[in-house]
Amino acid sequence: MFLTRWGLDQVADSAELALTELVANVVRHVPGRRCSVLILREPHGLRVEVADGVAGPLHAKVAAPEAEGGRGLVLVEGVTDRWGVEEKGDGKTVWFECDA
Repeated sequence: MFLTRWGLDQVADSAELALTELVANVVRHVPGRRCSVLILREPHGLRVEVADGVAGPLHAKVAAPEAEGGRGLVLVEGVTDRWGVEEKGDGKTVWFECDA
């Protein structure tokens, strides 16, 4: 992955997994499945943002053991150092940071 070229080997797996989960949420919950992804190299490590056109808060919650989904944001919370949601007009941006 391109993160290794940036010297971010130690966060590449976590960032890849978290990004996959956020994009999967777009595929499941956003009409038209459209989003934009921004990956930023920061002094402390890496910041990734996934923006879509659907407003609404997101919360990490533990799904019932028999549930087929509902664990994505808990996983993002577990593999990143920070994450959050910023509501923007007609949509939102979900972001996470991984410290190098």
